[in-house]
Amino acid sequence: MSSAIQNRRSTDKPKWHTRSVDQTLAELETDEQGLTQTEASNRLEEYGPNEIQREDEISPLEIFISQFQDFLIYLLFFAAGLSLAVGLLPGEEPNYVDAGLILVILLGNGIFGFVQDYRAEKAMEELRELSSPDATVLRDGEKRTVAAKNVVPGDVVVIEQGSAIPADARLIEVTNLETLEAPLTGESAGVNKTTDALDSETPLAERSNMVYMNTDAVKGRGKAVVVETGMRTEVGGIATQIHEADEGQTPFQKEVDKLGRRIGYGIVGLIALVVVVQLLFTQASTIAVLLTAITLAVAAVPEGLPAVVTLTLAIGARKMVDKNALVRRLPVVESLGSVDVILTDKTGTLTENQMTVTRVAFGSDVYEVTGTGLDTEGEFLHDETHVDPDVLDPVLRCGLLCNNAEKAPASEDREYYGDPTEVALLVSAKKADIEHNAERVREIPFSSERKRMTVLVAEDGTHTAYTKGAPETVLERCNRVAVDGEVRELTDEKRAEIVETTEAFATDALRVLGFAKKSVDDPDGDEPALEDDLVFLGLQGMIDVPREEVDRAVSDCRDAGIRVVMATGDNLQTAKAIGAQIGFDPEGALTGTDVEKLSDSELRDAVEDVEIFARAAPDHKVRVLKALQSNGHRVAMTGDGVNDAPGVRNADVGISMGIRGTDVTKAASDMVLQDDNFVTIRDAIAEGRGIFDNIRKFVNLLLSANAGEVLTVFLGVLIGSALFPDLFAAQSEALILTPVMLLWINLVTDGLPALALGVDPKAPNVLERDPRSTDESVIDTRVVMSILTIGVTTTITGLVLFFQMLETTESLVNAQTLLFTFFVVAEMGIIQVIRRRFGQRLLSNTWLVGAVITSLVLQLLVLYTPLAGLFGVYALGLREWGYIAVGVLAVLVTNYVMSLVYDRVL
Repeated sequence: MSSAIQNRRSTDKPKWHTRSVDQTLAELETDEQGLTQTEASNRLEEYGPNEIQREDEISPLEIFISQFQDFLIYLLFFAAGLSLAVGLLPGEEPNYVDAGLILVILLGNGIFGFVQDYRAEKAMEELRELSSPDATVLRDGEKRTVAAKNVVPGDVVVIEQGSAIPADARLIEVTNLETLEAPLTGESAGVNKTTDALDSETPLAERSNMVYMNTDAVKGRGKAVVVETGMRTEVGGIATQIHEADEGQTPFQKEVDKLGRRIGYGIVGLIALVVVVQLLFTQASTIAVLLTAITLAVAAVPEGLPAVVTLTLAIGARKMVDKNALVRRLPVVESLGSVDVILTDKTGTLTENQMTVTRVAFGSDVYEVTGTGLDTEGEFLHDETHVDPDVLDPVLRCGLLCNNAEKAPASEDREYYGDPTEVALLVSAKKADIEHNAERVREIPFSSERKRMTVLVAEDGTHTAYTKGAPETVLERCNRVAVDGEVRELTDEKRAEIVETTEAFATDALRVLGFAKKSVDDPDGDEPALEDDLVFLGLQGMIDVPREEVDRAVSDCRDAGIRVVMATGDNLQTAKAIGAQIGFDPEGALTGTDVEKLSDSELRDAVEDVEIFARAAPDHKVRVLKALQSNGHRVAMTGDGVNDAPGVRNADVGISMGIRGTDVTKAASDMVLQDDNFVTIRDAIAEGRGIFDNIRKFVNLLLSANAGEVLTVFLGVLIGSALFPDLFAAQSEALILTPVMLLWINLVTDGLPALALGVDPKAPNVLERDPRSTDESVIDTRVVMSILTIGVTTTITGLVLFFQMLETTESLVNAQTLLFTFFVVAEMGIIQVIRRRFGQRLLSNTWLVGAVITSLVLQLLVLYTPLAGLFGVYALGLREWGYIAVGVLAVLVTNYVMSLVYDRVL
């Protein structure tokens, strides 16, 4: 067995681009006739299928179990168990109602979270489904079509124009071959291929004797011997980086976890304190103490928080799907709204990923061409004035006829076969309605040495040679020039003018081609004669143009306080020119080589000022990303090519393109833009910020309400034991509010209304304010003060009502019913006080209006139907409702005034 075959089991891959053709074939124990079928089968068994491994998929059971892995959920399970445990004491019965209600709420939350997470996983599984392409290989010296996954090292692959490259391979034969490697290197132009051995330090984007998995042949043909398959390909190496990257939690997930633990620990401490105080300073029975502990747990735990957070994020996710953004993980919806840097690829993300002719030089004039990509609708302008495209017929016709690109069959998922440059020439001719009406007789193909291509065509009974290529090589073969419809001598002055125009095009990062022609009397003459004494027709300049909407989208992001940084595989000149058109600052732009030379500390300083990174390989992009994150930024990275995948995975929010994006990148991302539109990112950011506002609203609501309930139960027991010792000592059920009452309050106030807050409209200025800083939590100082104010005012007011009713009626049931209903009504009004901070009008959310009305109706049903027996309440009269109205009004006015004070002070 050869050393190369043995090396495949090691981590270091041979530098195949440095081998000669003979060396490569020898090391792989194959020849130009390919492998035998038997040997190919043996190698397939030994090395495995030529596939990119996917990450292990989570099972539905794991998704369901994960819904209950939360500290607050554990605490509620404990409360339910404690309710049942009371029944084990002498003379007591298990409290099935309380325990059952708690478990029902927990199960409902779990099912809801499972449905959302499972749908997200299934949606991405559909996106990741790959159809295994075919490959043409030589087996036993004959061409055979095999599934690409069955290609093995040593196979000789036959490459034709339009072929997808099935694996990494060393070229052994080429004829005018070009491949499009944008998915791997980010380079939007076709790459000319050779068979010559290269220097060991040649970078990936310049290894002209290699072809790679996930790229396409766009011109010519060739043969290549497969050197690496599956996870050992360049694409596989990137996939390995993705799998090894720690997906981690989003900032919001970490914050919610921390919040839950803090609440949980606080609840445990509070319960312990109340138990100790009751046992030491009151005459309460053991049963009363246990019931108080259960009540405090139920009152303090915001059991609606997980469900409301999940629902709000799911609503945001649905909105984003409607706007062509598929979210893979729900917390990312919020995270996207908090990013302050977007690190974006250029090709296919900011640009169309299609070469477009934008400028034509003909005669003494330069014309602008409108329309982008493959859109054949466009105008020809001179000095911003429309001109008849017939004026440009000679140069556009030359681009059409001296061309090997062709229209793809309707059954294909592409519009054209061929090199992107030649496709652009077809489109520019189509914009002028020029038709192909000539018969090709001969062709002198393009080569990297000649830098030009010539075709001889027969049209209208005559023969014409058309030539296109690098302007300098075409110009040197010309002695005449077409000007103003006439053929004139090509003077030195005119040559200089053409060179100057070419340089002007190149300065604007246009790829420039020169065009020429001549009439041919002897179609069978020598080839060199076809390219002598040509008439220079003009120039066509093309570029991968920016998407029409992208400059506005980038501007909007900057208005929202978000830096946009471009990292691309294109050369520096092209990157700067495209960037300048979109609004990036080209000053100080760095290349991948520059990034390599910078230390981590120097790079952290550089990324704060640089907006353009060119010739950026995957590792360069990851270094830039991590430098930004080290500086405290929350970074979203957008990308479509395989080369973007490592950065997409490591970013705080990874965004892939659904149309142009490779499957590796989609699998690595948190969100997929189904329309590949950068504008969708702007809209998603707005949704994310609105979602965070809504989360902050109901966290404020839930914790404010729970704070009032906890303080009321805690202080009420102590005050009641002091003011009514006989009553509180004699009855084990002598509680301020029972667990069932508290669960009901949480259900009708923290349930439907809190859920309705999830669809609250975005604030009008959502994209005019800066992103929240990395150290700003959901519960900021403003929310803390709101929680304290609401908690204290509802507690004081509620206890005054409770003890006044208890003293007046000497009925614990009457006092509990009054306090129970007060909390329900008061929290309906508190919702509007909280919304005022975010600029929301009273009736701006019809769902919330409906939820408030529904909650109040449900409370009336509890009071005035047989349900009253289940809850242990009685039907309130007009006098009691008057007390409640006064108490609620006092709470709302106090909190409204305090919110105005906080707006000025905080």
